[in-house]
Amino acid sequence: MKQPLFESLPEPGVSRETEARLEAFLPLLLRWNARINLVASQDPAVLRQRHIADSLQLLPLLPAGEGAMADLGSGGGFPGLVLAMAVSRPVHLVESDRRKAAFLQAAAAELGLSHVVVHPVRIEAVRLPPLAALTARALAPLEKMLPWASALLAPDGVAIFPKGQGAEAEIAGAIGAGWTMSLQRFKSSTDPNATILRMSGIHCAGE
Repeated sequence: MKQPLFESLPEPGVSRETEARLEAFLPLLLRWNARINLVASQDPAVLRQRHIADSLQLLPLLPAGEGAMADLGSGGGFPGLVLAMAVSRPVHLVESDRRKAAFLQAAAAELGLSHVVVHPVRIEAVRLPPLAALTARALAPLEKMLPWASALLAPDGVAIFPKGQGAEAEIAGAIGAGWTMSLQRFKSSTDPNATILRMSGIHCAGE
C-alpha cells in the first residue's frame, strides 16, 4: 500500500504574553484537577509536553484572519483553551460536562481571555457562527466528526484533528462512507505515532 505523504509542521512561535499565560495555566489546571478529573498526570513536565505542547503545535495550521474557531469536547482545555492563549480571534469551547465547562469558564476569566466563550451543551445542540477553524482532540472517529465539521464550518473553513495510529483507517472509512475533502497530513511533533489531519472542502455525497 502506498504510504501517505506528510507535510512539514511549522514551529508554533508564541509571544511572551502567551508564554506567561501558559505558565499561569499550569497551576490552575493542577488546582482544579485535584477536584475534578481533567488530566491523568500530575507531573508538570508531562503536562507541558503531552498536553500543552501537543495542543500548541496546531497553532501554525490555523487559517489566517480573525474568523471564529471552535474546539469540540474541550475537556481540560486541550487544544482549544491553549490555542486561545495565542490568538485574538473568537474562540468557542464546547464541553457538555458541566464541571469541566465550569473549569474552562474560570480559567478563561483568570487568564484574561475575553475572546473565549464556553458552551456547556452537547455538540448537536450548539449554535455557532460559521467557523474559520474547528479543532477536536481524541473525541470521536472521523466518520462521526465530519458531519459536525460540515455543518459548523464556513465554506472556506478548515478542520484540524489530531489522530492516533488509526488515522489512515479512519480516513479510509470516511471516504468509503461518501465523504470527500482536501486533506493534508502532518506528523505530530510530540507523539511519533500521531498524525494531525487538516481538512477543508468537507462534503458528503449523500448531502
